[in-house]
Amino acid sequence: MSAAFRKAAKARQRPHRERAQPAARTKLGLLEKKKDYRLRAHDYHKKQNALRALQKKALDKNPDEFYFKMIRAEVKDGVHVIKQPKDEITPEQVKLMRTQDIKYIEMKRVAEAKKIERLKAELHLLDAAGSGAGRHLFFVDTEREVQEFDIAAHLDTVPELVDRVYNRPTIATLQREAVKGPTDPAHLKKLAQQRKNQYDLLRQRIEREKAMFVISQKIQTRKDLLDKTHKVKVKKETTTGPAIYKFKFQRKR
Repeated sequence: MSAAFRKAAKARQRPHRERAQPAARTKLGLLEKKKDYRLRAHDYHKKQNALRALQKKALDKNPDEFYFKMIRAEVKDGVHVIKQPKDEITPEQVKLMRTQDIKYIEMKRVAEAKKIERLKAELHLLDAAGSGAGRHLFFVDTEREVQEFDIAAHLDTVPELVDRVYNRPTIATLQREAVKGPTDPAHLKKLAQQRKNQYDLLRQRIEREKAMFVISQKIQTRKDLLDKTHKVKVKKETTTGPAIYKFKFQRKR
């Protein structure tokens, strides 16, 4: 084919134009191009194939099938959600473990233990109200002795001091010397309140010492888990104790 013939054929070609939209169909929108139809058809067939695959999978599913993810998932408002396991550690313990090391925790725990011992020595384990939680039993032989029983006479003290469980002098002691210490009811009530506050402080320190002991155990457990020795978890971690692992026995040189 000569160059002149190719030039003449090219001159006779007309540029391709999209088909015009009829005036009666302008309300229906623009005409769809051929490539747009192909894309829409490809997307439609792709979705149909996916639906057929899901239907086949549902028909082939074993009704007795079980896997552990079933018990950790649920449907909320039509959305499949996986349940997150509850954290068995308090936020305070997490914060303390991330910022402090086991030596610091152990040092603070020992300091709390010493303060607890000093408080116990000062309070002598007395009740804050001035009377023990237990009961003092007296044994007699007859019902008549029960009716005529006098606690003050039996304890050999004055009736005003019967309710005391400590510092209860006898009548002979009172005759030799005066009662030592405050005797004013208002002053005694103030001292009882102070003693109660001291017992509350002792209880708080005991709880703090226990919490620090648990934290130090959990940190030590995490340090032990860094070892490559084979281990099996025996008990899960709780808010009151660390997880328990059983390590494979390995003889060291």
